[in-house]
Amino acid sequence: MARARVLICAVCVLRVALATVYFQEEFLDGERWRNRWVQSTNDSQFGHFRVSSGKFYGHKEKDKGLQTTQNGRFYAISARFKPFSNKGKTLVIQYTVKHEQKMDCGGGYIKVFPADLDQKNLNGKSQYYIMFGPDICGFDIKKVHVILHFKNQYHSNKKSIRCKVDGFTHLYALILRPDLSYDVKVDGQSIESGSIEYDWNLTSLRKTEESSPNSKDWDQAKDGKAQDWEKHFLDASASKPSDWNSELDGDWRASMLQKPPYQDGLKPEGIDKDIWLHQKMKNTNYLTEFDLSEFENIGAIGLELWQVRSGTIFDNFLITDDEEYAENFAKATWGKTKGPEREMDAILAKEEVKKAREEDEELLSGRFPGGENHFNRYFKRDEL
Repeated sequence: MARARVLICAVCVLRVALATVYFQEEFLDGERWRNRWVQSTNDSQFGHFRVSSGKFYGHKEKDKGLQTTQNGRFYAISARFKPFSNKGKTLVIQYTVKHEQKMDCGGGYIKVFPADLDQKNLNGKSQYYIMFGPDICGFDIKKVHVILHFKNQYHSNKKSIRCKVDGFTHLYALILRPDLSYDVKVDGQSIESGSIEYDWNLTSLRKTEESSPNSKDWDQAKDGKAQDWEKHFLDASASKPSDWNSELDGDWRASMLQKPPYQDGLKPEGIDKDIWLHQKMKNTNYLTEFDLSEFENIGAIGLELWQVRSGTIFDNFLITDDEEYAENFAKATWGKTKGPEREMDAILAKEEVKKAREEDEELLSGRFPGGENHFNRYFKRDEL
């Protein structure tokens, strides 16, 4: 049995060793967080943060996080870390958020920025790579944003992902994988997943990147001088698949059949100019180059948002390349305090009810010195 425990521990150590943790923040070292997080000074009216575990919590120290403190304000704060590229790797972004003020209108999302972010000047126009997390406003907006930046455009996930709206701490995790799959998790459960290719609004990227056929090149080919050029023929036998969805898959095009390169003296006689193409045929694989899940220079994480009522607490930030590490981190933090947090909230709620009842009784005893019996007799006599 002891040997089994040793083996299990060895596997755990290996698991941690294989994971790359780019950023992790739990606010467990008092006021030292101020050395890591930079408050933007772009606007003197920006709201201020403090580190607090709130009015109720599962553990007073472990549940401390960045808390918004002023109503009706914009907020902007960020932390920097060693820049990295997630090319060819899984990217996991995870954190907890608690709207203990029962959010009526405001953001609870985070942003991941390029390494060249000007932290002191962070504002709503600062470029970001990823925006992820809950956004609540009135009855209409109760959603989880998943926005990715590419080629100077922001692309939103076109699915409606609902967020939590109560006052407890919730765990949010976004997973982007090299195979272009993704997963959005809330409280450890997958609430949305699929393909980045199909679940984001990529219509602007669906156009085939082509270089127009050059008449001069065509003439050279006709003269038998294009030995290094390839010629392509449309596959006349091809037909559109029955399950092809033009809305999701784009316009269907027949595949191109490729012949060996021209040889000296071989002329493309009988080949129609519109069929002989010198193009970059990328329609079926455009995301190999236009990969929205890859970011070359990730180097900062932050909060840039608006809140009508303050009080939200952000905690347990994590950026890693390992899904299992993220799950274990969640269990060791949010997983251990979520239960006690609800228990404390229930105790406080009972105390508030008791206090309110005592205040009502005190009020009644002041107005009716004879106590409750006098109160009842008074109203009974009134009714008669």
